[in-house]
Amino acid sequence: MPQTRIPLLDLARSLALLGMIAFHVSYDLLMFGLIPYEYAQTPTFYYHARIVAGSFLLLSGIGLWLAHGQGIRWPAFWRRFAKIAGAALLVSLATRAAMPDFYIYFGILHAIALYSLLGLITLRLPAVVTAALAAVFVYGSYAWHSQALNAPLLRFIGLALDPATTMDFEPIFPWFGAVLAGIALGKIGSQTGLWAALAGKPSGAWVKIASWPGQHSLVIYLVHQPILMGLVWLYAQLG
Repeated sequence: MPQTRIPLLDLARSLALLGMIAFHVSYDLLMFGLIPYEYAQTPTFYYHARIVAGSFLLLSGIGLWLAHGQGIRWPAFWRRFAKIAGAALLVSLATRAAMPDFYIYFGILHAIALYSLLGLITLRLPAVVTAALAAVFVYGSYAWHSQALNAPLLRFIGLALDPATTMDFEPIFPWFGAVLAGIALGKIGSQTGLWAALAGKPSGAWVKIASWPGQHSLVIYLVHQPILMGLVWLYAQLG
């Protein structure tokens, strides 16, 4: 397993951030009535959100393997967990205050925190078993639903019959499957020598610039939407 950063993964995180920002621009334009509401019902809007969420969770799974696949480094793990869980709580409190009917109670940060913890259980499993578990979680989101799981404290499981009324929702079914897929890919990359071959490559000034957002994704996630929302609101007022 490489001891240096893998720039391609940082670049992938930067690309995922760009996709997230683009999605939130469209979301804010919808919210302020600057584009037709019907856009929210289009396949483009639907799949844009899911591709972005899936990208972050897949990369989270790969990162979990690279960081702890050869042995869980508990102090480092808990530091990262505390940062992400604390940020998730901040998002919940802020959205509860601003939009109580649609506040985020289990969004992407909540998911990354919980799935990183659950993912530790699978680190010793063979890659093929981990990939099979990923498929189970994806399949289960379509095949298994229950009225009993509509209960508020159980909605994060993702098998409720009623749709969630929230601005961001990444439940265990199917989204833990994306993290498991990332862990499986991480294992395969280690077994084939891929990560060792990619360590430190590519290099150059443009790589450092383009990968910087991916290295600071949590901060960018927290600050970008208030800034975007303020800019779109200002544009709406001026228009």
